Amino acid sequence: MDISSGDYLDRSTFWFALALVNAGLAQTKNRSRLIWFLVSLLLGPVATLIIVLVDPVEKAPAES
Repeated sequence: MDISSGDYLDRSTFWFALALVNAGLAQTKNRSRLIWFLVSLLLGPVATLIIVLVDPVEKAPAES
């Protein structure tokens, strides 16, 4: 099995792009973009599934 360096580059580009998308998804659910970006670098598509399935965090009401 011959795997070229271009194949690794394509996969790493996809993985990084997915982590960026997951960070945006996490933000829409009121979760930390940085934490989910890092988690996504480790878990990839599994992190996407987790973000999609988990309920959004409720924001605390602003005090006046």
